[in-house]
Amino acid sequence: MYYVAAALLGLSGLFYSAGHHELGQFGADVCRYGGPFCDNPVVVFTGAALAAAWGMFVSVK
Repeated sequence: MYYVAAALLGLSGLFYSAGHHELGQFGADVCRYGGPFCDNPVVVFTGAALAAAWGMFVSVK
């Protein structure tokens, strides 16, 4: 589950950068296909936080 959290964290950074036009043409392509996430990358970040919390919850011994 930590791998999923790390992937979602990376994607939220990608969408944040693309939404602020910091990636050039690649960012424009990212926002064309993932427009809602470029407008609000907090949604993906929240998913990453929930995945990390779930990973911590199920790994408690």
